[in-house]
Amino acid sequence: MTILQASLIGLATIYMSTIMLLRLLQNRLIFEPKSLMLGTPATFNLPYKEVWLSVATSKNQTEKIFGWWIPQTVATAGVVLFLHGASGNMAAQEKSCNLERVVRLYHLGFSVFMIDYRGYGNSKGRFPTEATIYEDASRAWNYLTQEKGFSPEKVFIYGYSLGGAIAANLCLQQPKAAGLIAESSFTCIKDMAKYRYKYKIRIFPLKLLVTQKFDFINKVKSIKVPVLFIHGMKDKVVPVTMSQRLFAAAPEPKKLLLMPNAGHNNLAQVDSDRYMAALQEFLSEIIHQQRTINQEVLG
Repeated sequence: MTILQASLIGLATIYMSTIMLLRLLQNRLIFEPKSLMLGTPATFNLPYKEVWLSVATSKNQTEKIFGWWIPQTVATAGVVLFLHGASGNMAAQEKSCNLERVVRLYHLGFSVFMIDYRGYGNSKGRFPTEATIYEDASRAWNYLTQEKGFSPEKVFIYGYSLGGAIAANLCLQQPKAAGLIAESSFTCIKDMAKYRYKYKIRIFPLKLLVTQKFDFINKVKSIKVPVLFIHGMKDKVVPVTMSQRLFAAAPEPKKLLLMPNAGHNNLAQVDSDRYMAALQEFLSEIIHQQRTINQEVLG
């Protein structure tokens, strides 16, 4: 064997080993869970109840999802299921952007249920995967519609960043949901890999490599609920063009709010009035339409 042949075999071995490692450890590159909780809804003077949800695994074991139920005093209030992104947890910071979003939803008159996926925060279970996170979102939905008794038409699904793709998957499973709000979301993991790693990743066969797909761009085409996309035009984590592509692919009814001076985390802080007005308009229009339909049905 020549030196050249040996070198080529060595490079091929390294290349194939890298592909195998990227496939096996891919979720470790996507999910960045933190266990430390540095706040609660009480930090923002919100009433809340701790909720533990059981999830059965394929190995006949039970894992636990931890969440906060933040109720309005009015029984007829609408509900938002809030699904956070890949990094941190429900309250990874004292001034958590996730809790701040929930505060705004609460002040718009909605009860909110937020969860940490297994592996995040206080939730108990394995390191997350795309499949387990979808299961967790579905379990949270069942808590609202089965255990709390809310009709699907009263429940909005709000996903921030990675949570947008999770919310989209849940909307496909639950087409009677009231609506979907996707803030700072991406098209799919493959596109994010190309954006983040540029030419470094393009030497690998991404179609074979990507196992955690979060394929929002294809799922959004089949979503039956109204959708509001929100994105900061200075977002350096997820480019604004991804929300623009999602908006273009989504069927009507849909809305797109672009925030000129906002990044990935600070949309509401940059222009709170515009942010809140867009949320209120979207949510109120759907609630008004639902009431009109109900009145027509009742005659």
